[in-house]
Amino acid sequence: MIIKLLIDGGDMKPNAAISQKLGPLGINIGKVISDVNKATSGFKGMKVPVELDVNPKTKSFSVSVFSPPTAELLKKELGIELASGMAKKLKVGNLSIEQIIKIAKIKQENMTSSSLKAAVRSVVGSCVSLGILIENKEAKEIEKEILQGVYDSEINSEKSEASEDKKKNLSEFFSKLKSKQDEMLKKEEEAKKAEEEAKAAKTAAPGALAAAAPAAGAKPDAGKPAEAKKEEVKKK
Repeated sequence: MIIKLLIDGGDMKPNAAISQKLGPLGINIGKVISDVNKATSGFKGMKVPVELDVNPKTKSFSVSVFSPPTAELLKKELGIELASGMAKKLKVGNLSIEQIIKIAKIKQENMTSSSLKAAVRSVVGSCVSLGILIENKEAKEIEKEILQGVYDSEINSEKSEASEDKKKNLSEFFSKLKSKQDEMLKKEEEAKKAEEEAKAAKTAAPGALAAAAPAAGAKPDAGKPAEAKKEEVKKK
């Protein structure tokens, strides 16, 4: 019997869903959690697909670990928790082609890709939707360059580690870009606030004017005290 799970790498915990699946089978849940955490310890901080092959008769089981989703590997490589919600407008990181190749090598055996180059292209495709730059460029541009053979040398040699100088260059480029993005977001927020304040003022204006204007048909001295009216009569 195969039971599929998606757990936090190295940090599987008992919960109602697991108890419902394993409890009726008489499987030792504590041992399952211990074995799964040991098998996925190298993927801490990521969601990991796991399959349990359970034998209800003998109460035995085996654990099969699959590589985490590409998005999880990319976020882990960048050290971020969330991808961009506006991939075209906001970027969340800047990876080297070597880092892309490293992730492609991890994912290749779980993909239908016929070659490492195809797997690399698949990972680059994920960068497009997540808002991740590669080599200081848009991921779509890198896709075209891969097809043109620009990175054949790195892919064929399975190079998965960038030089320190390259890492520094990528980091500095993204740091400047992030500053521009933050400034843009700040201006947009200020413009939005000003627009909301203008709308609020416009909505309140008619009421304020109505309160300040005299009631229709009211006499000019209607609001004056009686003594003031008598004084005016005497003067006349």
